[in-house]
Amino acid sequence: MLGSRRTPRAMSLSTGVSNTTVCASHKKLRKRCAGQNSYGASSGSLAQQSLATYCANTDIDIIPMAFLYQITSGTGGQPVLNFANQENDCTTFSGTELIDCPNIGADITTCQKTYGKTILLSVGGATYTEGGFTSEAAAVAAAKDLWNMFGPEQWGSSTPRPFGSAVIDGFDFDFETSVTNTVAFANELRSLFATDTSKKYYLTAAPQCPYPDAADNSMLSGGVHFDAIFVQFYNNYCGLQSYVAGAANEWNFNFDQWDTWAQNVSANPDVKVLLGVPGDTSAAGSGYEPLSVLQPILEYCKQFDSFGGVMVWDASQAYANAGFLAGVKSCLTSSAKMIRGMRWRF
Repeated sequence: MLGSRRTPRAMSLSTGVSNTTVCASHKKLRKRCAGQNSYGASSGSLAQQSLATYCANTDIDIIPMAFLYQITSGTGGQPVLNFANQENDCTTFSGTELIDCPNIGADITTCQKTYGKTILLSVGGATYTEGGFTSEAAAVAAAKDLWNMFGPEQWGSSTPRPFGSAVIDGFDFDFETSVTNTVAFANELRSLFATDTSKKYYLTAAPQCPYPDAADNSMLSGGVHFDAIFVQFYNNYCGLQSYVAGAANEWNFNFDQWDTWAQNVSANPDVKVLLGVPGDTSAAGSGYEPLSVLQPILEYCKQFDSFGGVMVWDASQAYANAGFLAGVKSCLTSSAKMIRGMRWRF
């Protein structure tokens, strides 16, 4: 189903000042996430590096920073972020646990203006325990608070801004358990995006591969307009390890099911689905596959119109796995059907 609309896929790396996720695609969405330092090195080249360091890598287009893991329950009712070793140069706002990180703010600006990267803030993660919001009104209020903190500076606002004047490019949702009133939360963020016409903002989610996703189903069942989803094809029966090369039908590996969701259920008919993969053997309990095994899986996924790239968890893992990111990018850009010279960035 490689239609004429297909544009080059991209790679995405997610980083949080604590763990990092890397995502890559046929060059349609090249993404990586950073911030969780899950590889675990405390020093040296394998420890989590600065956001700007990852942004300098030309294999990466998108970096979700992970995680904002408390939205409303931190001291003073303020959010709590965890960016691991990248918090070493941060302070906290008085009476709160909310970090004040001008160094990360400067990196965000460098990433956007010097390297042309898309920087998202990932909300949730495995340690998120709030369970959503007590009401739709509370969800809307929380969305407004996050917009004031991480969106464009608002005239007269006294809301603390962890990244100073830096403005992120959107939010990613990584809820691992059932949450309430998140449709109102997400839709309020989408409405707030529209108030700033100076640039494009993005809303993404990272569901696990079993369909429907238990945590995000209310948002994914048509209630929220997502630009892309980063499906975690690991730590589950439908992970990469379940792919059967050459099979007429994939019984457990279910990228086709997520493509059907994109075509028939998603509020955004042009939503992109990224293949979420572990960056190394220790990045997940199951689902890591070496490049030699990952390549045919990517070739299989390229047939679907919704395929937008690869997400890799996480940056520290991918950097410790020499050649992995470059190899993924090579797999993504190898298709003869790829439209050369175009760059699609969500």
